[in-house]
Amino acid sequence: MSFSRKYLGIPYGIFLILFVAAPLLVLVYYAFTNGQGQFTIGNLQNFFTDPNTLGTLCYSLVLAFVVTLVCLIIAYPVAYILAQSKIRKKAVILLLFIMPMWINFTLRITALKEILSMIEGNLAYYPFINTVIGMTYDFLPFMILPLYTTLSKMDKSIIEAAFDLGANNFQTFIRVILPLSVPGIVSGVSMVFLPAMTNYVVLDMLYNSTYIMGSLIGSYFSAYDWHNGSMIALVLLAIICIVTLISGDSDSENAGRGGIV
Repeated sequence: MSFSRKYLGIPYGIFLILFVAAPLLVLVYYAFTNGQGQFTIGNLQNFFTDPNTLGTLCYSLVLAFVVTLVCLIIAYPVAYILAQSKIRKKAVILLLFIMPMWINFTLRITALKEILSMIEGNLAYYPFINTVIGMTYDFLPFMILPLYTTLSKMDKSIIEAAFDLGANNFQTFIRVILPLSVPGIVSGVSMVFLPAMTNYVVLDMLYNSTYIMGSLIGSYFSAYDWHNGSMIALVLLAIICIVTLISGDSDSENAGRGGIV
């Protein structure tokens, strides 16, 4: 029997079945069953009728939106300056923004906690702001990298053509550079917004008692209520898939028209 390259995909297929498909099926089973193993949609109804769950979802969305916006506001100028600069060692400067990711996550948040404690005294006074600072510190490199990659690969002749046609710096940025960088913005937003909705470790380490979706799911599983916890996780997975599909469609549409409006 001759060897075919498609056989190389067998280990990957087995991995997907065991560690992706099988856990997802277990999640679906618990989400649509009750304690007696009977089929029910009561868990889904509880999700949309429980004020605690809906409030946590709204809080998570607001928190993720603010964190994503702050990361974008900080990351875009940094990525743009690095991409447009003629510094030979700009890769080293970019590396400085990535290096914190090499340090253990717990150590980084602990160090940030000590700094915030020295500034504020009691972290319980500003839980939302502290959470935004912690998540921005954690996710900022994920916003800088795709923006820098997109901006550095931008065709400089298009920018020169805009200046030749009489556009000033502001017009060139709004009508040329910003639209061309949309794929990087979409990638960065996807990499920051979705994890920010579920990352409750930052909240716990900064003494924030407010729940987000990740901590709410954890509380249900800790109380051995796997059915409601699985349903919340499944709904959150659906939201993430929808956001990812919308982001992918926006990225493809922008790439198809050259990114210029």
